Amino acid sequence: MISSRTPAQVIALSLLARDGVSAIWKLHLSAAGAYRDGHKSVAAGIIEIAEAAEHEWHRGKAGVKGSSG
Repeated sequence: MISSRTPAQVIALSLLARDGVSAIWKLHLSAAGAYRDGHKSVAAGIIEIAEAAEHEWHRGKAGVKGSSG
């Protein structure tokens, strides 16, 4: 079976499972550092992961709000 998730989504889910919501902040800080050091494409990749993590985080919160338990 082929996963429909992008590599950024897979990494984001892994980081969220390990670090929780703080992973999103850490990713943004890492992206800022990479950008500051002149690694713009690396920063863009990290931001892509951060955005995927934010999306998954909000999706998870919506699932909790919509649960009947």
